[in-house]
Amino acid sequence: MAQEQYTEDNIRSLDWKEHIRLRPGMYIGKLGDGSSPDDGIYILLKEVIDNCIDEFVMGAGKIIEIRIKDKEVKVRDYGRGIPLGKVVDVVSKMNTGGKYDSRAFKKAVGLNGVGTKAVNALSSYFKVESIRDNQLKYAEFSLGELKTDAEIEETTKRKGTKVSFIPDEKIFKKYKYRNEYIIKMLKNYVYLNPGLTIDFNGEKYFSENGLKDLLNENIPDEDKLYPIIHLKGEDIEIAITHSKTQYSEEYHSFVNGQHTTQGGTHQAAYRESLVKTIREFFGKNYEASDIRKSIVTAIAIKVMEPIFESQTKTKLGSTDMGGELPTVRTYINDFVKTYLDNFLHKNPNIAEAIQQKIVQAERERKDLKGIRKLARDRAKKANLHNKKLRDCRVHLGDMKKERRLESTLFITEGDSASGSITKSRDVNTQAVFSLKGKPLNCYGMSKKVVYENEEFNLLQAALNIEEGTEHLRYNNIVIATDADVDGMHIRLLLLTFFLQFFPEVIKEGHLYILETPLFRVRNKKETIYCYSEEERVIALEKLKPKPEITRFKGLGEISPEEFVHFIGNDIRLDPVMLDKSISIEDLLSFYMGKNTPDRQEFIINNLKVELDEIVEY
Repeated sequence: MAQEQYTEDNIRSLDWKEHIRLRPGMYIGKLGDGSSPDDGIYILLKEVIDNCIDEFVMGAGKIIEIRIKDKEVKVRDYGRGIPLGKVVDVVSKMNTGGKYDSRAFKKAVGLNGVGTKAVNALSSYFKVESIRDNQLKYAEFSLGELKTDAEIEETTKRKGTKVSFIPDEKIFKKYKYRNEYIIKMLKNYVYLNPGLTIDFNGEKYFSENGLKDLLNENIPDEDKLYPIIHLKGEDIEIAITHSKTQYSEEYHSFVNGQHTTQGGTHQAAYRESLVKTIREFFGKNYEASDIRKSIVTAIAIKVMEPIFESQTKTKLGSTDMGGELPTVRTYINDFVKTYLDNFLHKNPNIAEAIQQKIVQAERERKDLKGIRKLARDRAKKANLHNKKLRDCRVHLGDMKKERRLESTLFITEGDSASGSITKSRDVNTQAVFSLKGKPLNCYGMSKKVVYENEEFNLLQAALNIEEGTEHLRYNNIVIATDADVDGMHIRLLLLTFFLQFFPEVIKEGHLYILETPLFRVRNKKETIYCYSEEERVIALEKLKPKPEITRFKGLGEISPEEFVHFIGNDIRLDPVMLDKSISIEDLLSFYMGKNTPDRQEFIINNLKVELDEIVEY
């Protein structure tokens, strides 16, 4: 076999837009279709909004307007506007931007001069407008290529910047913006920037109480063990409470307004400082896990020229606050030690509630100690012999960091369904966990059942969620069950498991339902997979005359050759989301509790409505 020649002809240089389009993951993480909160289309939106936030932080512009319609995004701020002579450069030349000058942007979110360039390169249409000193300048691009470089003109419009873009459907296939994810992002922005108003499609969002409002949004009043502790310093703000019912820790951390969903040096320092301060206040060497159990808390800090571990800025790597300030760890420790300690001395009732919660956690931990060891030993032994978990390669070597956001665990039922998925999956990023029969209805049970029940114990071990989602092994957890009554029941039982013991998996956007086709409609020339009765009717009209129709009852009926489409590029995932207006306890009590007559009436009434709609159709 002839050896391939390696010459100067093999060396090529990519311009900025070619590199972004060739390696989009380096700039915006995973691509996705909008079903996950960390999909690329939301990162594009975030990159544009971040620039508006930086203007607000610098004291310019108190309103940001966002409009999304027919996949076109428009973001308008009323800040200082981009200097007119540099409008084209700042969105199309790498390493160009105002944030390299710390005098202008002391504590900005983005410092790398990359954000809007990535949006530009990954959009089929991109337009930037800047208004300053009664003058307007705009430029239009397509896939990063400059199409219009307009002359400066006079205007009476208010100063500021407006960016419009349409993500490229060749990169973001069949994408759809979900308002739930956008609204959560926008609420985080206003919590971190009191005084800022964000207008999204006519709905306005603002916050008066910062992180206190964030916790109030995320935990119902009836589940708070005590009123929220809200403490603020010059470059730091924290809010703390404990949940009455939640088992694990829940953190919301931010740096310079950026939601660091993967934590980082500041979150690690904060967790450490909470333990240290509580121990010193009570004069007892409590276990760290007992102190932090059931805590729901948020921290936001501001850092000079922060260093993040990726362009998507989800994890802080900085160890210094910047300037003459101490390290991040020292700064946070000193603040928590002083402010939280003072608060607890002034509020003995809250201090007592926290201590009682710690003592309760300590007692529960000791009660579980023996059964945990037995369960872990059983899980290790079982993993040597069982085939419940067919893991993927994402946990190996460099692939772990590069493709972690793509890692997926399919939880499915039975050998036939798991066999189809296993044969069809991408072994690099997709794993399969096979259930044996129906899981236990765990509503109202203590966490002891997680260790006593083999299915739950092995699933917990596979996900690595015993202590929460900080070390979650798979970014996406997908429930894949048959489209029949038994499949729906298994789905409900799994949802109950997560809601009862690990609600943060859902709150943080990790849990999904796999949508698979109900029908296959085909003729000799074309095959159409239909996910609903409406899609089946449309397919029948298209493939006249008399095409062959197959109704899929279970996942095992779909061949691996076909299944590859449904968990590959064309995968349809329905995210599991919590309605903040309904408490988890009320939700589980109604659907999974012992109120059988109430549920029967609910089912009958809703079934009647559905039948009426079918008859009308």
